Amino acid sequence: MNIAIVVAEFNEKVTSRMHQVAIEKAKSLKLNIKYTCKVPGIFDMPLIIDKLLEKKDVDGVVTLGAVIKGKTKHDEIIADSTARNIAKLSLKHQKPVSLGISGPGMSERQAYARIVTVSENAVNAVKKVGMELKLSLIHISEPTRLGMISYAVFCLKK
Repeated sequence: MNIAIVVAEFNEKVTSRMHQVAIEKAKSLKLNIKYTCKVPGIFDMPLIIDKLLEKKDVDGVVTLGAVIKGKTKHDEIIADSTARNIAKLSLKHQKPVSLGISGPGMSERQAYARIVTVSENAVNAVKKVGMELKLSLIHISEPTRLGMISYAVFCLKK
């Protein structure tokens, strides 16, 4: 399985460690990292993710970022908006995109404590969802008077 990793540079002391953990986890799961992209912050991720998901040689994207609480609710707004847009891109392209972004509402200390868990979970999620998509999902599209309509996705149990 070919993946891409998108890493936020904001809170780089945390995210650079998250990136290293994700690389090691991907190696242990025998995932091929085709692309690594760095963006200024998590809010900047969706555009890059969209372009990566268009590539035929990318099966999924791991996102890595840390949203640390400041004195306002800015962290909540940025995290919420980014999570929504990432989910929309996953659905649009029918490829997994993990939410390896810790926060919002956490302290710097909490961000450091979550580096390994969040990073490893993000890689695991992309692999698991990617395998499910390859092995057990059927997508049906039919022409209608108004154009194509996609309407059924079935998971087949073993």
